[in-house]
Amino acid sequence: MPSNRRDFLKASAALGAVACVPAIVGSAVAAQQTQPLPATTSSSMALPVITQRRTLGSGDFSMEVSALGFGVMGMNYNRGPHPDRAAMIALLHQAAERGVTLFDTAQIYGPLINEELAGEALYPYRDKVSVTTKFGHRIVDGKYFEGELDSTPANIRRVAEESLKRLRVETIELFYQHRLDPAVPIEDVAGTVKDLIQEGKVRRFGLCEVGAQTIRRAHAVQPVTAVQSEYHLMWRGQEAEVFPVLQELGIGFVPYSPLNRGFLGGAINEYTRFDSGNDNRATLPRFTPEAIRANLALVEVLNAFGRARGATSAQVALAWMMAKAPWIVPIPGTTKLAHLDENLRAADLALTPDEVQELESAIEKIEIVGDRYPPEQQRQVEG
Repeated sequence: MPSNRRDFLKASAALGAVACVPAIVGSAVAAQQTQPLPATTSSSMALPVITQRRTLGSGDFSMEVSALGFGVMGMNYNRGPHPDRAAMIALLHQAAERGVTLFDTAQIYGPLINEELAGEALYPYRDKVSVTTKFGHRIVDGKYFEGELDSTPANIRRVAEESLKRLRVETIELFYQHRLDPAVPIEDVAGTVKDLIQEGKVRRFGLCEVGAQTIRRAHAVQPVTAVQSEYHLMWRGQEAEVFPVLQELGIGFVPYSPLNRGFLGGAINEYTRFDSGNDNRATLPRFTPEAIRANLALVEVLNAFGRARGATSAQVALAWMMAKAPWIVPIPGTTKLAHLDENLRAADLALTPDEVQELESAIEKIEIVGDRYPPEQQRQVEG
């Protein structure tokens, strides 16, 4: 396997073009039609299919999913220019055909348009996949009020009803509070979702970017299936306090941006610009030219580690994460078939505890430059 992301893309280009064309054509004709993929063979050119499964949560609210999920957000929101809707629907079809069963979106992505994309694309697979979504921001008539949170019971209920329609499902498989709302006790939030579960509109409850005590308080009212937070080799803040609570209570962990918004894939450098008007990396301290230049040392560590194992930097980053705990399910997103292939193959790279320690020891010597959020957004996360 090529040792960096660009070489991987070149090697995958011909296969990707052949695999993606039928699905794009089928989607253009009718959104509900899907094109079967060729059967997987032992050939080195076989299309990757993920067969490994993991369990988020425990007891009555556990959720079995593919070991690697898919973050839908960047297909039309916050990640710059993107292919047209038909191409994105085709790519989501490919992910579902190749065994991905966990797809993540949110009301705020767009707002609303990302849920609509997920709903349309994954409707043919509604009995095979789980689409998770989120509530907690103030959105009125499709307009997002920047920085304003709303986890009042009335708003949670309203979002649930509207998300059900956009996702084209009868029950939301996992409903996350997107950001902690200091104006609403977490017990009231958990209680409202518990009521929605009893009514059959929601199946499971999740939290995003919260600390250990918030998790405990919520879980005491309604068992939490998963916590979703940013987590990757450049940000491991949850390991000290949150991970022990998740382990103790039997709660899963779903890392978003597991490749740090594409950075750990190695295709971003100090000359990369995020000026499309649809890319939040332009506002993040870790994506200034100076920070990128300094932090590329970490990517070089991943490249060196992966080169000896026939893996790309992205695959190493994902494999490290999956080796940390069996209840961790990363959700990398992409708009490219070759990246989907690359990410799925990461599930076959099993790192030993010694290899995990070797990688972490090398990375701990690097000083990460730049905060992960600007101050106003950082205040909305517990960590």
